Amino acid sequence: MNPRRKSRFKLVIFVVLGIAIASGLMLYALRQNIDLFYTPSEVIQGKDNNPNQKPDVGQRIRVGGMVVEGTVVRDPKSLKVRFDLNDIGPAITVEYEGILPDLFREGQGIVAQGVLTQPTVLTATEVLAKHDENYVPPELGEKMQKVHKPMGIGDADLKGESTRDRQQKEGAK
Repeated sequence: MNPRRKSRFKLVIFVVLGIAIASGLMLYALRQNIDLFYTPSEVIQGKDNNPNQKPDVGQRIRVGGMVVEGTVVRDPKSLKVRFDLNDIGPAITVEYEGILPDLFREGQGIVAQGVLTQPTVLTATEVLAKHDENYVPPELGEKMQKVHKPMGIGDADLKGESTRDRQQKEGAK
């Protein structure tokens, strides 16, 4: 290898190594800002029922599900709210201090973002609710589809239009 080619090769290696180190440092710095999405069942049982893929206590996560009816407890002296959130399995408790969205209510689909303070308790920093009453967060919708298909629950059932409801509408006509 002639000296000119050797120096170019060293320069290319140096540039590639520099880019790799810079990328690694950037990803390391951003790892705290990554919020992973979980359903309440995945928080408790782990993703794909794998206990090794459960979020750790102290980890920032987003959890999407439906507010369990009868579980919303408001502190009369402050803006603290505590409620349960579930999908189709076990529920987790969400604690939030702040003003909830106007459309927040029991039975509503929401996404809560915060820190897991106990294995089944999320201290939320943000609670999001969508205006459509049939709203299901996209990630939760995908997870529910995956679980409901083997159970024989169709898209219409998830939207509140079950076969029985359609038959009653047709019978009323």
